[in-house]
Amino acid sequence: MDGREYWDGQAATYDRATAWLEPRLLAPARRWVAQRVRGRTLDVAVGTGANLPHLRGRADELVVTDQSVPMLVRARDRAAAEGVSVTAVQADAASLPWPDAHFDSVVCTFALCCVPDEVAVLAEMRRVVRPEGLVLVADHVESSAWLGRVVQRGLDVVGRQHGEHHRRRPLVRLAEAGLEPVEHESSRYRLVEQVAARRA
Repeated sequence: MDGREYWDGQAATYDRATAWLEPRLLAPARRWVAQRVRGRTLDVAVGTGANLPHLRGRADELVVTDQSVPMLVRARDRAAAEGVSVTAVQADAASLPWPDAHFDSVVCTFALCCVPDEVAVLAEMRRVVRPEGLVLVADHVESSAWLGRVVQRGLDVVGRQHGEHHRRRPLVRLAEAGLEPVEHESSRYRLVEQVAARRA
């Protein structure tokens, strides 16, 4: 089963599976990202659309994309329920179908852990953001606590079959993608980290 097939199969149950984590760990990072959005905004690998309640009213135009059609359908349904106007486009995060410098803000939350090459995705996000715009990322990353890292190593073994990585840290890969951080923040024990970056 490839990555897209896996996430297609997760679409119907993903929100239930993350229901405990969402308010405690994920939503604060989503709010942090949303507070820095402006103008024409792209949400890359939108999943079921968990960012949408936080993005409401913050972007002049909101485009969402995912490689999984079932995930994209869930995101469109959530947008309708939340009263958020979106344009939904199926696309691979590493090959976005927009011209250079097209967006003021490009967002990606809790998805770089699941792509084959996070630097390729960061580079593509850099390509489509305007020079003065922001690339905004939040993800679960390698913990600052030794016990957290031990657990994450175990989770990496389990997640290997569908391409999920628990010890990546986008902040330290930004330069490889032509980006530089302008702001970053993390949760206790650095389980989750948020980054705002610009073109280097």
